[in-house]
Amino acid sequence: MMNSDYRPLFDLPRDLAYLNCAYMGPMPRAAAAAGKAAYDRRMRPWEMGVQDQFFDQPEALRAEAARLFGASPGDIALVPAASYGLALAAQNLALAPRQDILTLAGQFPSNVYIWREKAAQAGARMKTVSRSANQSWTEAVLDAIGPQTAIAALPETHWADGGRLDLAAVSDKLRAQGGRLVLDLTQSLGTARFDLAAIRPDFAVAAGYKWLLGPYTLGYAYIAPEHQGGRPLEEGWIVREGAEDFARLVDYSDHYQDGARRFDMGERSGFQLVPAALESLRWLNALGPEALNVALLERTRALEEAVRPLGVTCDTPERAAHYLCLALPSDAPGDMAQRLSREGVSVSQRGARLRVTPHLYTDDADIARFADAMAAAIA
Repeated sequence: MMNSDYRPLFDLPRDLAYLNCAYMGPMPRAAAAAGKAAYDRRMRPWEMGVQDQFFDQPEALRAEAARLFGASPGDIALVPAASYGLALAAQNLALAPRQDILTLAGQFPSNVYIWREKAAQAGARMKTVSRSANQSWTEAVLDAIGPQTAIAALPETHWADGGRLDLAAVSDKLRAQGGRLVLDLTQSLGTARFDLAAIRPDFAVAAGYKWLLGPYTLGYAYIAPEHQGGRPLEEGWIVREGAEDFARLVDYSDHYQDGARRFDMGERSGFQLVPAALESLRWLNALGPEALNVALLERTRALEEAVRPLGVTCDTPERAAHYLCLALPSDAPGDMAQRLSREGVSVSQRGARLRVTPHLYTDDADIARFADAMAAAIA
């Protein structure tokens, strides 16, 4: 594991093993303090600097998010949710009758509903990809891509079983067929290096409250340069050229700010949210995605080894390093998550799998607590 004790950076009680980052990541103490300070400033609006609060801080946040995507700041839009970013993608990608939109079986709903609607409007088809027990999601997707695949709307990590997609391989085959790639990275961004040059998504979005350890209602969307002249969902004042000059806001401009900024949500400055999110992203970027990925893999492996004697293992081919979805024995209780919660262990249950998602704050005591609670629950 990384040679630091990260637990004191979070407000985690010692009698709790929080293994549920895929549900919601706890904000670091420093991020929460930045958010509290922001609320204090909001009580005194006359002390709030226009340039700093409306423009400089959101731009600093945009720059930190861009580092996680491996992109330039101008390629990033500030959005309130993954669904918002996916709606941007749906609005700006072409789709013809009888073409296919490809999604995964059991994929998170936000990356399904918008495509159902788009397919219905265009007379196109939804194509749901399933995998066999010994097949990876990458293999299943590659088999499914064909001449009629117009859009592949995918995650990098499947939220229910932790399977990881080789998005570079998917992108290569999709591009060869003329298809477009849209990604929901909510369950992966911030846990490993995202190879933008190899993957080449058209659009990619991540909500900020899970692995990015930020506040709710703030996320980040990457828009490829070729789509940055597209149509935003809103026509807000702050994304227009010259918005910094409040005295001239009614000199209405027909021009947007550069790059993906035209796609920013309304009230993107988020006075109470941006400082907390900025603190968390700075911390993650300082750690470095490669080192973080190695450390999270060490933790998930240790957790899996701790319960292997109980007959509980991960059966997902090519699982993501930070994501452990354990297949439960056939005679395991149906309320495993609730039983573990009573023993001070927080996890999620998705069907017959237990989703166990640690972070750097997870230590040896947490792993031991998890193993003991699992033994008691299965016995």
